[in-house]
Amino acid sequence: MPRLPDDDEWIARERRAIGDRIRVTRLRQNRTQESVFLEARVARSTYQEIESGGADTRVGTLLRIARVLGVHVADLLRDR
Repeated sequence: MPRLPDDDEWIARERRAIGDRIRVTRLRQNRTQESVFLEARVARSTYQEIESGGADTRVGTLLRIARVLGVHVADLLRDR
């Protein structure tokens, strides 16, 4: 059986990838962080942590961000 990467390292990498996908989607729409976090009803600091990959965020928060960005939450979670 192949060895899985260290959980902490893998989780950190995946969080950064999700944050990158959120940021790229937002920038393609020429939106500011402020416009997204206000519409999604997410605290500024929380949103910034999500985009930077530092937050271990709730599904509900990701769902709200996805809705504001007009994408399915799965698009934020998986590499295209």
